[in-house]
Parts: sequence; structure tokens; C-alpha cells
Amino acid sequence: MRENRIGIGLLIIRLVVGLLFIGHGSQKLFGFFGGAGLQGTGGFFESIGLSPGTLMAFIAGAGELVGGILLVLGFITPLASAMILVIMLGAIVKVHAPGGLWATQGGIEYPLVLLATVIGIAFIGSGKYSLDHYFFKKTKRVTSNDQSLS
Repeated sequence: MRENRIGIGLLIIRLVVGLLFIGHGSQKLFGFFGGAGLQGTGGFFESIGLSPGTLMAFIAGAGELVGGILLVLGFITPLASAMILVIMLGAIVKVHAPGGLWATQGGIEYPLVLLATVIGIAFIGSGKYSLDHYFFKKTKRVTSNDQSLS
């Protein structure tokens, strides 16, 4: 019962955070959801010292999109978390740090929450309702030393 509740909780977290990253990546890459697309995002990246801007926008957008998809699926979750972690660290350092802590001032609050979430998922795992669980679940091996056999 507890494993089911934990699995459902992790699924909800993965779905919400993963779908948001899919959206952010789509904004950067394709201009979806009111995003600036590669050219606009590339121009912004150039303005904050990330050069070449269009390439950096592609890397960030692809990382968000692929990382988000992997997170939603719960597949290769440590890789998904690492991709998002790198992007969030870059966002914190290059974009949000001058605004301080709080999001109302453009600060690091929101990217820090996302960063902590993906780090937590990386340590906890993707849960029972994930492709990681389906493909990579560990099974207990019964050995001759197992006391439960006697």
C-alpha cells in the first residue's frame, strides 16, 4: 500500500515538472506557448553572454524537451535529472541570481524549487509507475544463506 502511494506521488511530481520542462523546451526550440523560438531565445542568450546564442538556445531547449520527456516517462531518470539540473544551474547563475531569492523580483526561487525537485527524484528514483521500474526493477535473489528459507 505504501509503495503505491509513494509511486503515485512521484508520478504526479514527474508529470507536472516534466510537462513544464517539455513546454519550456518547446518555447525555446519552436516558439510554442508564446516562446521566442530559437532565434529570439538565441538573441536573449547572446545578450546575457551565452555565445553563440542560437546554439546555446538549441542545447538548452533540447535538454529541457528531452529531459522533460524522460522525466514524464520515468525513463533513465538519473539522466533526465542531470539534464534538467545543468539547465537550472545555468538559469540560476546567468538569469535569476541578480534578482535575489524571490520570484517576484525575478530571483532564483522557482528554478531552485525545480532544481531541488529533480535532485530529489534522482536520489529517490522514479517510482513504481515508471518505465525505469518496469525495465530496471531490482529483484531479490534468494540464496542458500537466506534465513527465510528455513
